[in-house]
Amino acid sequence: MQSQNQNQIANPQSGQLPTVKGPQINDRDLINDALSTSKYLTDSFNIAVKEASHNELHDDFNRILNETHKSARELYNLMFQKGWYKIEAEEQQKLQQAYQQFSGYSSQYPYPAGAQ
Repeated sequence: MQSQNQNQIANPQSGQLPTVKGPQINDRDLINDALSTSKYLTDSFNIAVKEASHNELHDDFNRILNETHKSARELYNLMFQKGWYKIEAEEQQKLQQAYQQFSGYSSQYPYPAGAQ
């Protein structure tokens, strides 16, 4: 019996996958590949949005970027729902330390909080 990491956040696997992985591509493989591709595309479109020299092209890239983000989120949600994507919960103490560290940086911002 496998021990589950107490900080792991995951749903139980759906039972749709074979216990021994062969060379065949299954649903998890396909969805995982689509999610990886979506992540790559969002990175690439983000650069395209920032560097588009024409306003209409910028708007088109931005629309495609948003659609790609939505698609990636749907794929992530599907994988998480089926128990095929696990994440680790961070300890509260580490979150508090990071918050304190980075909240101190706000004094270095050129504008006061809420202004712009």
